Formats: sequence, structure tokens, C-alpha cells
Amino acid sequence: MAKVAFIGLGVMGFPMAGHLKVKGGHDVTVYNRTAEKAAAWAEKFGGKSAPTPAEAAKDADFVFTCVGNDDDLRSVTMGENGALESMKPGAILIDNTTASAEVARELYAAAKDKSCGFIDAPVSGGQAGAENGVLTVMCGGDEATFEKAKPVIDAYARMVGLMGPAGAGQLTKMINQICIAGLVQGLAEGIHFGKRAGLDIEKVVEVISKGAAGSWQMENRHKTMNAGKYDFGFAIDWMRKDLGIVLSEARRNGAKLPVTALVDQFYGDVQAMGGNRWDTSSLLARLEK
Repeated sequence: MAKVAFIGLGVMGFPMAGHLKVKGGHDVTVYNRTAEKAAAWAEKFGGKSAPTPAEAAKDADFVFTCVGNDDDLRSVTMGENGALESMKPGAILIDNTTASAEVARELYAAAKDKSCGFIDAPVSGGQAGAENGVLTVMCGGDEATFEKAKPVIDAYARMVGLMGPAGAGQLTKMINQICIAGLVQGLAEGIHFGKRAGLDIEKVVEVISKGAAGSWQMENRHKTMNAGKYDFGFAIDWMRKDLGIVLSEARRNGAKLPVTALVDQFYGDVQAMGGNRWDTSSLLARLEK
């Protein structure tokens, strides 16, 4: 059992912290910007809550963060009353936020200055993956630090891999989002085309999903897409945040991402339709408007 702090109890962080307490058996203290949510978590899982990130991180062996973006992350770690203010030497900061590789490298350096370890560890698998404890975790950092952190991360993960030095986890998550964007657009166009052609979409997917066109998106989203329901999984607002990070990194490294840039614009069209909180499969709604 380790002493663990978890900072950020959104739709992902709330269940992830719960798995650390229940499945991992760790002593968990949480912090959330909305104190009521931290209190609700403590009541549900039997852990403790703290009034600031620094208080939550005090004496912790592992400090997890799962917040909205780079600025939120800097605030809860390096800002006033941030976690790094109170972390003890030898403790490890593990960031599950989907953020930039740049901020990951900043945090690696800041943690090192405090004689602490750092792992950038963005996740894939969505809300369902978090609730079921089967997330895929892409890590960046030093191998020795990763080996210490992995058994703790395992409490909410199905797959945990070290991708390279600090920032490599975030870069891998960017690739994940690039691939998803293209897949979802392709699936949306396929379903749209099939409907216009008068085909039975269920029959079509039953056949093509067993071949080279098959994907997680097809298996898990085609029914809801065909029904015009978009209340499942990752919201467009968050996907556009992620794609913004991807495209910014591509401008830095010279990668050419024409499809990703185009799909990002398509998501902007869906936002203009009022679909900010629709899930990413709602690209179909844009084709059917």
C-alpha cells in the first residue's frame, strides 16, 4: 500500500482515484477545484479530501493529476499551493491529463529540481474505460521512475507502456487522437453513404466489421450513430482541445496532417450546430444536416 494523492476528479479522475483506493488498496487523498466533488468522492470510496493540491500531496509517495489543459496543470502543480510545493524527495508525480509534450518536459524538470520523479501518462479508453479500470496508459519518463509507478497505475489500466523520455507519452496520445479522427470521419461517411444507397446499415457493418474495415469505433459506435444518438463518450469540445495540441506540435516538428486538420474543421462545424457536448461520432450529424 502506498500513500497516494489524486488531483482532479472529473469524469475520468473520479473513477480512476476510486480504483486506486479500492482495487489498488492505497491510502488516497483527493483534491478537486469544486470541494463538493472531493467530499462526494471521499464519502463514496472512504478516502480523504484536502483543501489544496499541496495539502493533498504532502507526504504522498505518488501524486496523480488529471485536469483540463496545460494551464490547469501548471496551476495545480507549480502554482501557489501546487503539488510540487509540498512533495517529498523521492515522490513521483504522474500526470494523466492530455496535455502538450512541452508542459510534460517542464514538469519533468520542475520535479527533478525537487528531487522527485515525473511520468506523463495520458490515457485512452474514455469514461467507460475509466469506470471499468481498463484504460490504456501511454507514459513518458525515466525507466526507473516508470518501473516504480507502473504497479500503482495498474489499478486503473489494462495496458501501461513506456514510450520514451518525458513528453513521449503525450506524443503517443497525439498519435492516438490522429488515428481516431480519421477513423470516425471514415465511419461517418460510410454510414452516410450506406443510408443514401438504401442499404441496411446493421447488415453492412455485420459483414465489413469482420474484414479490414473493422475498428473499435465501428464495433462500439455504429449503432448509436445510425440512430442519430451522440451522448456516448468523449465530447467534441475535448477532442478539439486535443487536436489543437496535435496541430500545434505538428507545426513545430514539420509533420503534415491534412486529414487531421480537415476533421478538426469538421468538428468545428458540429460545434456551430450546437454539438459541443456531443461525442466524437457526431461527425455523421454534419453530413446529415
